[in-house]
Amino acid sequence: MSRDDAHRVRVDLGARSYDVHIGSGVRHLLPRIVSGLGADRVVVVSARPAGAVPPPGVPAVEVTLTDGEHDKTLGQVESLCREFAAAGLTRAGAVVSCGGGTTTDVVGLAAALYHRGVPVIHLPTSLLAQVDASVGGKTAVNLPEGKNLVGAYWQPAAVLCDTDYLRTLPAREHTNGLGEIARAHFIGTGDLRGRPLAEQIATSVAMKAAVVASDERDAGRRHVLNYGHTLGHALEVATGFRLRHGEAVAVGTVFAGVLAHELGRIDAARAAEHREVVAHYGLPTTLPDGVGVDRLVTLMRSDKKAVAHGLTFVLDGPAGPELVPDVPVDVVTRALRAMPPSPLPAGTGPVSSPG
Repeated sequence: MSRDDAHRVRVDLGARSYDVHIGSGVRHLLPRIVSGLGADRVVVVSARPAGAVPPPGVPAVEVTLTDGEHDKTLGQVESLCREFAAAGLTRAGAVVSCGGGTTTDVVGLAAALYHRGVPVIHLPTSLLAQVDASVGGKTAVNLPEGKNLVGAYWQPAAVLCDTDYLRTLPAREHTNGLGEIARAHFIGTGDLRGRPLAEQIATSVAMKAAVVASDERDAGRRHVLNYGHTLGHALEVATGFRLRHGEAVAVGTVFAGVLAHELGRIDAARAAEHREVVAHYGLPTTLPDGVGVDRLVTLMRSDKKAVAHGLTFVLDGPAGPELVPDVPVDVVTRALRAMPPSPLPAGTGPVSSPG
């Protein structure tokens, strides 16, 4: 794009490298990208109203989807794969997703599995999906036992973060997306408060791109991207996803500061900075009412990292954020009790979240 407000971030993964375009109108790059792939047809999976996706320049079939954690299931993946088959999609074609983070998760996994992998292009329409969920190649669906327990790594062919989509976001959903930006403050972006939104998105994406390029499959450094997510995922499940992903990660980020201080990894001022940054973005900083500490500990034990390493968190410290395994239960419990409860944010129902 030649527009001054457009940004391009390269995710450098050798033969699987791709660009993330951020700015007003970047969705109109879609036909060029489809042409570059040599795709003979496209299936567009959209959770947005008709017309949200520009014509891709080749024959296309549109499939509707609903954003939401409750639709992030293996059944939904099977349904999509059957739609691909009905549309005559082969490995010479491509899939386009348009929606929030749950849409990129589900569609990405379906694309990874169908014919053992077809190209997918993401057009994320929520702030949360643009900042985080659509980039990095993690795709997953939920089981009753926990979030994102079934998935695959499948890098997109391109990501088009059109900021025009964000103009119609409800206020709470906009704030929800800021949860990942607040978390990014502590894992490499520096202070983004007061910056233009497109710059906040681009800087967050660039940070994630660098991490993914160095550790595509979570062997080491990529763990830092889970900052605030261990408690965040537990809070989502414990509230039946009434607490949205970005809100839950925001609370998890505050908790990461409290826990790191309890373990002597950071001083009180740095712990307080966690709360100040999260509060600046208008996000919750305390546990929601009615969620028991014991329940949260049980849910955190089911986290993918905890299965191998006991209660495990990404925590700040003298060397920066790092994975800290086998955190004693009594310390975790004490840190949780140090966070007073408060009502859930105003608003109704769960919405999309990232993988």
